[in-house]
Amino acid sequence: MKVSLKWLSEYVDIKLTPQELADRLTMAGIEVQGVQTVGGWENVVVGEVLAVTPHPDAERLKLATVNLSSQQLTVVCAAPNIAVGQRVPFARVGAQLIDGHTGEMLTLKPAKIRGILSEGMVCSEKELGISDSHEGIMVLPSEAPIGIPLGEYLGDTIFDLDVTPNRPDCLCLIGIAREVAALTGEEVHLPEVDYQEEEQSIDSLISVDITAPELCPRYCASLVTGITISSSPVWLQQRLRSYGMRPINNVVDITNYVTLEYGQPLHAFDYHKLKGHKIIVRRAKNGEVMTTLDEVERTLDENVLVIADEEKPVAIAGIMGGWESEVTDETTAILLESANFDQATIRRGARHFQLLSEASLRFEKGLSRELPLVALKRATRLFHELAHGKVAKGVVDVYPGKLEPEGILISAEEVKRLSGLDVNIDEIVKVLTSLGFECRQTSVPSQALIFSPYWRSDINCAADLVEEAVRIIGYDKIPATRLSASLPEQEVAPRLELREKIRGIMVGLGFQEVLTYSLTSLEKLRKLSIELEPGALKVANPMTKEQEYLRPNLRAGLLAALATNQKVESGSIRLFEIGKVFLPQPVIATPSSPSLRGAQATKQSPRAENELPWEKEMLCALLSGPKASLSWRGEKGEFDFFDAKGVAENLLQGLRIAAEFKPGSDQNLSPAESAEIISEGDRIGVLGVLHPKMAQAFELDGVVCLIEIDMEKLLSKPIGQREYTPIHRFPGVSRDIALIVDEGTSYQQVESIIRSFPLVTEVTLFDLYTGEQIPQGKKSFAIRVVYQSPDRTLTDDEVNQVQQNMLDKLNQELGSILRS
Repeated sequence: MKVSLKWLSEYVDIKLTPQELADRLTMAGIEVQGVQTVGGWENVVVGEVLAVTPHPDAERLKLATVNLSSQQLTVVCAAPNIAVGQRVPFARVGAQLIDGHTGEMLTLKPAKIRGILSEGMVCSEKELGISDSHEGIMVLPSEAPIGIPLGEYLGDTIFDLDVTPNRPDCLCLIGIAREVAALTGEEVHLPEVDYQEEEQSIDSLISVDITAPELCPRYCASLVTGITISSSPVWLQQRLRSYGMRPINNVVDITNYVTLEYGQPLHAFDYHKLKGHKIIVRRAKNGEVMTTLDEVERTLDENVLVIADEEKPVAIAGIMGGWESEVTDETTAILLESANFDQATIRRGARHFQLLSEASLRFEKGLSRELPLVALKRATRLFHELAHGKVAKGVVDVYPGKLEPEGILISAEEVKRLSGLDVNIDEIVKVLTSLGFECRQTSVPSQALIFSPYWRSDINCAADLVEEAVRIIGYDKIPATRLSASLPEQEVAPRLELREKIRGIMVGLGFQEVLTYSLTSLEKLRKLSIELEPGALKVANPMTKEQEYLRPNLRAGLLAALATNQKVESGSIRLFEIGKVFLPQPVIATPSSPSLRGAQATKQSPRAENELPWEKEMLCALLSGPKASLSWRGEKGEFDFFDAKGVAENLLQGLRIAAEFKPGSDQNLSPAESAEIISEGDRIGVLGVLHPKMAQAFELDGVVCLIEIDMEKLLSKPIGQREYTPIHRFPGVSRDIALIVDEGTSYQQVESIIRSFPLVTEVTLFDLYTGEQIPQGKKSFAIRVVYQSPDRTLTDDEVNQVQQNMLDKLNQELGSILRS
């Protein structure tokens, strides 16, 4: 939020420098993100136009004589709005101005224009850098002192504040003034809100009915007739511009002005366009249509709160007014609305219609229910003064949600307990009183009963009051003390440790971690498998169709990310993700009847309709592209099944979890190149080459390998201990053997039998062969086996004996024979 110090100084005396004030506000919890100085116009002063005569040699040009107090100058001017008696900004020779046509900065020099020497310029707002207005000169208020530097008159300092969501009272000038007053010990000067009323009562001219009091706890309105639509005074326009708002006309500008001043959004209806002169605050009907001020036709539903007349909606409450009730240049009477709306309804509606505004920003933060009437009276007074309106007697104030104020007890002991500050109750009461709180004495000397001011909607308990007292006294006053006890020991977090360890291993293997959305679309799930649809969990209120379902696995998001990367990367791509998937809670089988003693009959316990999903953490990884970067050396070809298997083996070895691989049948993977990862008889994951249909559905190029591991099951597996193994002192004996086995026999079966012999230390497969000299239905494994003893050098006879026993066992269990 932007705050003009010149405007702010009308509500509170500011004796600190801008930087000192910025520091005080920041330390009190209202962070000043930036300080901007407006002005600094050298050689630009306030002048008065004494005469305007036609240029003797140009129809569109004029000669303006300007009084600068110390001298009078005549300059050439082309502005159509220049007139005698105006106070204007006048630039002398040497002033730095912005070129109104090119936008470039230039230095003003004397110039002859159609034979007339012009030594100065009457400036527009654009030339001064105030706004983009360049249609005419800038006209200053009539009370502007002649001859003073323009920077002294219009110069300002703008604070850019970062207001926390719990402080909607600080989204206005008066709210910040109250903070400054409390910090500096000054008084707040509130603007006048009284005005002259006509004889006719407002109750005979308009009626208000609230049919949804839970969404609109209070609705106030005033009626102003006989108004004149025109431009706002210059001072009001300048204040709106200091906030970044564009002046429109006096009606719109006054509502915006009071919104900035008090923080209460207002809306003006053309009174004569309200059918039946009646306001009904109600829920919209499903399918009801209205056109908003931006000329967009919008379809409403019952979750939207509308302001309606007898026939139709005339505004979306707290968000935007309607086109048909808009104030125009022909408007002569307005109904001014100031209401309080349910913050959740406004937030939901603003985001549904994508209509974020200053009004919705304030309503969705939860404004005080006592604020509408105060802001309404202030705005009504301005309409009476600036639009020359006549105000109907009284105001409409429908207040079905009135709450009785409740006091909160606070004590000096509580302040010390929560903050460490040792202050007495009198000092606490003084600070809270300066913030507008009502403080009452109690029977306990160290306690006080505190009532929140009407503009504070964020005070709910004693801790909130302690915070208020401490931030005004100063957080720097809190004493620094040592901890009263030693730091607690770090708790073991197995899940976190496992996650970080997996990340480290995968990155070490050349993978990059990605994060995908937990929400996905049914289209992506159908690409994986149509059978996933019934198990997918649909979100009750999806923001978009692409985020309609909770993901049942990580595959869809990761495959979509791979497709995106393949479009911009031709080399190898290795991606992994660790994240939660969301599945329906497993159905628990229960005995169907207690009378069936020992029977196996069971029944399915019903799932609760609103039961939360089962969240399970998974690891998913993808490999795609060439194994190595382009080079005349190195391994050629793309990643394949065995590369994916190697990654899984490295990961499990790094986690010290024993596992084996068995043929798999995952429907997303190629049947001939997929495997299940088994640990202690439990399936903990799958890996393999992505099925061609899946690759085509996700528009993927080349071979894609997938690895998926259930991290929940990894957590339940015992982790092997690292054991020290001394380097062998005695040499090993290496033997190569070639075994012919059935085509269906896996190498893992062969390796496990070979490793079961105690003298075997290394087993390496270095060739796999099928073809000539190998019977049909058979294959040949070429294996290097290393035999080694920790306490002696093995003889050939010992090695031969162990190898023969090994070959005999392989033949008995697998039917293998030694290839000659």
